[in-house]
Amino acid sequence: MKTNMLLSLLAVCVASACQAQAATWGEPIGPSQSDFGGVGLMQVPTARMAKEGEFSLNYRNNDQYRFYSASLMLFPWLETTVRYTDVRTRLYSRVEGFSGDQSYKDKAFDLKLRLWQEGYWLPEVAVGTRDLGGTGLFDSEYLVATKAWGPLDFTLGIGWGYLGNSGNINNPFCSYDDKFCHRRSGFGSAGSVNGDELFKGPASIFGGIEYQTPWQPLRLKLEYEGNDYQGDYAGKLEQRSKVNVGAIYRLTDWADINASYERGNTFTFGFTLRSNFNALSTHHLDSSRPGYHPQPQPETLQHTAVANQLTQLKYNAGLDAPNLQVKGRTLYVTGEQVKYRDTQEGVDRANVILMNDLPENIDTLRVTQTRYNLPQVTTETKVSSLRQQLEGYPLGHEQPLAQRRINPVDPGKTEQGYYIEKGRFSYGISPVLNQSVGGPESFYMYQAGINANADYWLTQHLLVGGGVFANLANNYDKFNYDGRPIDSSLPRVRTHIRDYVENNVYVNNLQANWFHYLGNGFYGQMYGGYLETMYGGVGAEVLYRPLDSSWAVGVDANYVKQRDWDNMMKFTNYKAPTGHLTAYWQPWFMNNVLVKMSVGEYLAKDKGGTIDVSKRFDSGVTVGAYATLTNVSGDEYGEGDFTKGFYISVPMDLFTVTHNRGRAQVNWTPLTRDGGQMLGRKYQLYDMTSDRDIHFR
Repeated sequence: MKTNMLLSLLAVCVASACQAQAATWGEPIGPSQSDFGGVGLMQVPTARMAKEGEFSLNYRNNDQYRFYSASLMLFPWLETTVRYTDVRTRLYSRVEGFSGDQSYKDKAFDLKLRLWQEGYWLPEVAVGTRDLGGTGLFDSEYLVATKAWGPLDFTLGIGWGYLGNSGNINNPFCSYDDKFCHRRSGFGSAGSVNGDELFKGPASIFGGIEYQTPWQPLRLKLEYEGNDYQGDYAGKLEQRSKVNVGAIYRLTDWADINASYERGNTFTFGFTLRSNFNALSTHHLDSSRPGYHPQPQPETLQHTAVANQLTQLKYNAGLDAPNLQVKGRTLYVTGEQVKYRDTQEGVDRANVILMNDLPENIDTLRVTQTRYNLPQVTTETKVSSLRQQLEGYPLGHEQPLAQRRINPVDPGKTEQGYYIEKGRFSYGISPVLNQSVGGPESFYMYQAGINANADYWLTQHLLVGGGVFANLANNYDKFNYDGRPIDSSLPRVRTHIRDYVENNVYVNNLQANWFHYLGNGFYGQMYGGYLETMYGGVGAEVLYRPLDSSWAVGVDANYVKQRDWDNMMKFTNYKAPTGHLTAYWQPWFMNNVLVKMSVGEYLAKDKGGTIDVSKRFDSGVTVGAYATLTNVSGDEYGEGDFTKGFYISVPMDLFTVTHNRGRAQVNWTPLTRDGGQMLGRKYQLYDMTSDRDIHFR
């Protein structure tokens, strides 16, 4: 595209925008995504942040690169981005039989941290790093400030690395220490963290302007970049101009399209799809809350009234297998909450159901929730206080409800006891999609199948169950590499994954579990069998989790053998003890954040620790990241240096019209290696006791 043609096109856009009606959206479009993902102009970042919880999927395409990225605002002050780059000018490898004609793929991770917000005089300021973890094709650091003036948003920053390759200023850190004067040339290994080169080497000033036109869907961008494109992995790229121009058009509140003209000779186009994890919701079809229509009963439970109460407790309050009994002046209800993620909703409904047919001598209600027959918490409510709330307080005399959460109370068997029996047998069929992104043989590889599972309670505490996976379709026949690491001396505890997926039908899990509440906040389990796809054995776990506490601690110990991928009902000769001491903490200064810290021995018999940090958004979506460091050196571990990954857990009721407590989890591991690998246990007591946590339900 000729420069004069581009300028003419922009002139027409601006002229049209100035004449257009400013309508359709009630508020400004807000920050937009850059070519690399994350809020910015085109090649350069800005200090702007999207709203907390915003999740963006981005695609950009030009002659040299395709960028696929996902950006998430974990906190109002922290932006995270993961990115795959398709380098169109290079092959994945020179061995045609290995990767064919597939172009080179690179993965990377970016962070941006806001230092302070914009004020009347001061700009918004942020510091960030690009390509922090990975081969470092675009590794950069930057300090950037952005200030709004009417419809114009001005940005000025200083960049190092890829953003500062032209070196149009002296590196300010170079005068402090000579080690900052030079940056190591070349590219790192996949999965490594490039922390030792931060803020080193040449530096450059960059900046730009973003203009919100009077036509609200359209924004225009202009930037001056500090890169000279002489060291690009795609090859030395001609740069006729350091000024780039572009436009972004908002199709709807969840989609943008954009186009830009960069380096004076390159046309780039793409799109962004967005959502906000704090705002996700769906309308559920549900029975209305029971109304308060009291019909007091004699001091003993009446069969007809109790039958109606049990039915409503199960189908309206969501308490499966409800048990109702009287002891003294207290009415006890026990059941498993299978319907509502917000368990207080089930308690509120249950209390109204009980109040409608309450024996006259009852002064206290105790509703105990269970999961997997493990009592979680008892909600104790005073009848007189609840009656006042249901009937309504006189104006100006409102009182708080006399209700509290206590450790689960077991009334024992009483003569006045009624229940709906719990079903011992359950089964289900669910679709499964296993995926691999960015591999050498194909950018996207998949395996679609069906998992059938069944469980049977032999006793109140003993559960036996298992699952069978059946493959329906996959393109794993493209595998040319068996996963054998040539740069690691560790036992192959996970890198046989490609051997396992060649099985079309297999038992992925078959085990017996014994669960028990030990009292005073202690829970325990013992288990044995085929514990996951790759390992079988025996193990036990104990968890101490105080009620409504911000912390918990647990320990698990296991002895496992590796399952044979050629015959998955058999085992190989490899066996290992593995287990961890794990602390769980929800910091008071960060809402809905969970920090898990584990120390112990891993499957490859290496010893070390794992830190896992996750954030729960208002919709229930949870996003987390983890990293593991062990006593294995980087050379022994091989490519990637250490184990790390990301995951997202989504409540299933965001996709259904009825309430349920199921969740689906998607994991993303940049590189599968053998060091720092944990056993994939089916049941974990902390997850099973989430109802004890008033904040993290």
